Amino acid sequence: MPTLNEHLIKLTDHRDRNLLELTLSKALIELLPLQRVVIAKVVSEEGINRWLEVTTLDARGGGKVVDPLRVDFQALPVVEDFKDRMQCVQTRAAVVIAWAGDAGPRITYLPLFDGTRTVEEGVLEIHSPQALTEEQLDVVGQLLQVFRNMYNLLAYSDRDGLTGLLNRKALDDTFYSAVLEEMDHGERGVNQLADTVVVPGQERRHRVPPNYWLGTVTVDAYNALSEKSGHLIAEEVLLLVARILNNTFRTYDRIYRLGGEQFAVLMHCPEEALVLAAFERFRANMEKFNFPQVGHATACGGFTRVSPDDSPSTALERSERAVDYARQQGGNKVFSHADLVRNGVFEDHPNIGAVDLF
Repeated sequence: MPTLNEHLIKLTDHRDRNLLELTLSKALIELLPLQRVVIAKVVSEEGINRWLEVTTLDARGGGKVVDPLRVDFQALPVVEDFKDRMQCVQTRAAVVIAWAGDAGPRITYLPLFDGTRTVEEGVLEIHSPQALTEEQLDVVGQLLQVFRNMYNLLAYSDRDGLTGLLNRKALDDTFYSAVLEEMDHGERGVNQLADTVVVPGQERRHRVPPNYWLGTVTVDAYNALSEKSGHLIAEEVLLLVARILNNTFRTYDRIYRLGGEQFAVLMHCPEEALVLAAFERFRANMEKFNFPQVGHATACGGFTRVSPDDSPSTALERSERAVDYARQQGGNKVFSHADLVRNGVFEDHPNIGAVDLF
């Protein structure tokens, strides 16, 4: 059985934040006499907060790892349904529940994050047959601290320096992990997820679930705005655009800044009409927002369904064509690339054999 040091090495060996929760859970199950480990995070949509159980592992085997992009938000429990979890998050302190007597089983809740370098909230939920000893709690603390350090380090490398949104590197990483073959209605097998390996420099293509969408957003007339108001004011506009994006889209949608005035959103949604509605909400929120020292600014959006043979570049190319068409129509518009093809505006020429160079 691996030692504590070996598990710590595994935690520090990752370059993918999405595998850290699984690695932490497996380490706790293998090192301590536990019954179950659950890692739950708070996700939000339109001001409603719910619990998303990202990983669940049982000592007897089995468990699940949930892709946040694929969750049915309405089916998740609201945060108030788990008062002990909520107390742990609010107090940022351990909460221990002896639910069958002082000598019986325990549920120990620990804050997943310390709150100093992340705005995310979550809990580490440990089910044990009796109270954890000081020595066992020390093992949990060491693993949790290394998890936090690695999570923050990887989060920093994935973020745009100006807006704090995810960057293009993160888009590439998430794109490829999001298009892994679906299993069990979006829940990937634990062993499959842990054993997924991508050779550096290799073109990574997988069978794609049919309902992933990639969209791009561009601020209209941004260069003119920058020349008129100055570089610092223009950057302030980008910061506020990032805030509008965060307030419009769901917390489990992935929002990126690609550079300059260009942003992107990767999301999972069952219908094209719902994706269009989400981007239209953003467009309307942009249009009515009063930017300090600038006044009103608008944006164009375009989106496309991710196809089985896509790389990030090929999907972005289609969404950007839709954005370019929106700008040609005067700006402040959103278009679906597929809809433009259906209406004969674009010819459907799949970009076969395209390879990402960066």
